[in-house]
Amino acid sequence: MRILKAATLYFALVFGTGFVLGTIRVLWIVTRLGERTAELAESPVMLAVSFLAARWVLRRLSLPSAPAVRLGVGLIALGFLVAAELAVVFWLRRLTLAEYAASRDPVSGTVYLASLAAFAVMPLLVARR
Repeated sequence: MRILKAATLYFALVFGTGFVLGTIRVLWIVTRLGERTAELAESPVMLAVSFLAARWVLRRLSLPSAPAVRLGVGLIALGFLVAAELAVVFWLRRLTLAEYAASRDPVSGTVYLASLAAFAVMPLLVARR
């Protein structure tokens, strides 16, 4: 149960921050720098947020540093993140999965996928520090 609680908290912190930064990016930065540059500029910030959130959650909830536990937290949180992303895509943006994939910039979209992978393994990585 502690793994699920940690995953939920980790997801909520990162998703909430991403939602706020994404709103700022779309409303102000995209118009000035373009979508690709804006998304690429946001990526390192979100990577740092993932690191800090993972470290804080795992320490706060005193989870063991066992790789299976830490990776479990990351993978469950990734499941929540993908579900939330798809909910936004389907219900708010009214896009199909194919339309969403086609709308992604190939460069920033690839960086986004890599950042999702980093998000999933971040709880494991912060345990090794």
